[in-house]
Amino acid sequence: MGGANLMITITDRSRSGEFAAWFQGQGIPLVLTVLGQGTATTEILDCLGLEATEKVVLLCVTPRSARLVRRAAKDLWLDVPGRGILMTVPVSSIGGATARDYLLQQQETEESMEKERNHELIIVITNQGCTDKVMDAARAAGATGGTSIHAKGTGAELARKFLGVSIAAERELIFILARTEDRSPIMKAVMSQAGIHSAAQSLAFSVPVSDIAGLRQLDGES
Repeated sequence: MGGANLMITITDRSRSGEFAAWFQGQGIPLVLTVLGQGTATTEILDCLGLEATEKVVLLCVTPRSARLVRRAAKDLWLDVPGRGILMTVPVSSIGGATARDYLLQQQETEESMEKERNHELIIVITNQGCTDKVMDAARAAGATGGTSIHAKGTGAELARKFLGVSIAAERELIFILARTEDRSPIMKAVMSQAGIHSAAQSLAFSVPVSDIAGLRQLDGES
């Protein structure tokens, strides 16, 4: 069995229904939609043909299948600038056979093959209103943009105990897709300029991205 992926798709909010319907049409039963906001600079927006519109993040668990990614790229026109970005993150396990059958709908998965991973997804958790501070630091270290979503935090008491700071409840979750070689400089810059002991109180971690679609312009492919 090839396992499963968490598929993350970011597009303009106006396309959320179209994209969600496509995933469901592929037999994917659960598609979570989260409202977000783009953070790209004017230069990057121009490069990708994007407008500074509100974004939507779609999350779903899918069979591990490069064919599914290629089909999404074709059917959703992700090679067209401004349509969106799709990435997959490997899922290591799903709790229970019933849940696994529901999420994957007994679809056939592809054999897992070791391949070079050129991108990572950096996830930054920061105080509300500090997205610009985080993204300024990230861009200075090579990031091209990101997407932020509003979140509610917990664990304030543990933060005081282990970090020596009081963490605000209102938080922002920032997704930054970066080339693997840029991950470390970006994370170091964010933690140096907007880390836990700054006003932003940011925490950052990264996860590997196994497949990607919609970044042709940034990657310099023709």
